[in-house]
Amino acid sequence: MPAETTPAVRPCEFCDIVSGRLHAEILHEDESTIAFLDHTAVMEGHTLVIPRRHATDIWEITEDDAAAVMRTAHRMAGVLRGVFAPDGMTLFQANRPAGWQDVFHLHVHLVPRREADHLHRPWQATRADAATLAATRRRILDPGSRRPLP
Repeated sequence: MPAETTPAVRPCEFCDIVSGRLHAEILHEDESTIAFLDHTAVMEGHTLVIPRRHATDIWEITEDDAAAVMRTAHRMAGVLRGVFAPDGMTLFQANRPAGWQDVFHLHVHLVPRREADHLHRPWQATRADAATLAATRRRILDPGSRRPLP
């Protein structure tokens, strides 16, 4: 990670949960993941799913661990649906400070939702111009446009 995007070095509270040094209200554990209630819950049942093996963000996690996190998120979404009967579910995963990440151990939020609850979309979606989308696609698919990884 380039120095300008590296968060301040501090102990990882999620690694402390994995090791048992820090208490959490754990809902599920398996060999690859842990799911627990978020201590800053925005809605009842707000759950975090993390990999046991530390990975700072989406660019650092292994494909196998990422798949395990999503399997657990899927499983926990079903559990939360059975308990809370929400009107919907928001999954949220943020990366690096610019992406709104605040704990630097990859995690997925599962937030049971109600119609007209107090949460709001962080942006207003508008249809993109077709020519802009086509140009962006060409840029993504052009191997010459790729920058070296940091």
